[in-house]
Amino acid sequence: MTLFPIFLATCAVPAAAGVLFKPGAWYRGLDKPNWTPPNLLFPIIWAVLYTLMSLAAARIATQADNDLALALWSLQITINTLWSAVFFGLHRMLGGAIIIALLWAAVLATTIAFAALDVLSAVMMVPYLAWGTFALALNISVWWRNRGRAAATA
Repeated sequence: MTLFPIFLATCAVPAAAGVLFKPGAWYRGLDKPNWTPPNLLFPIIWAVLYTLMSLAAARIATQADNDLALALWSLQITINTLWSAVFFGLHRMLGGAIIIALLWAAVLATTIAFAALDVLSAVMMVPYLAWGTFALALNISVWWRNRGRAAATA
């Protein structure tokens, strides 16, 4: 597992975007569904997800014929980095939803590619896929409830 710290360090990039582009007063003022998790849960959830996806990628990195799987992992972590800047930084709720939809597709493709090489690695990606599904639904709900606000579209 000597590769794990490298993949985890890669996850520090989207984590840093989350720190740089904080929810702030704009987000607090949005109409959100009652099933929105408390803000305190988001960094905890992401810490778990980043750990799991890094462990999964480190396992895949030791497999033969891993090119596509690692390329997809790289794609999803790149897309992941964009969301905070678009949603919280630019206040583009629909743009954020589009990014999450692309991210969800990339995570699904990564999970499928991982499953072809190592089932445990694919299983470690499932919570990320589930969270992506939830996050997409939440993002769409927030956009829909606030679509009349400035910067509410892509």
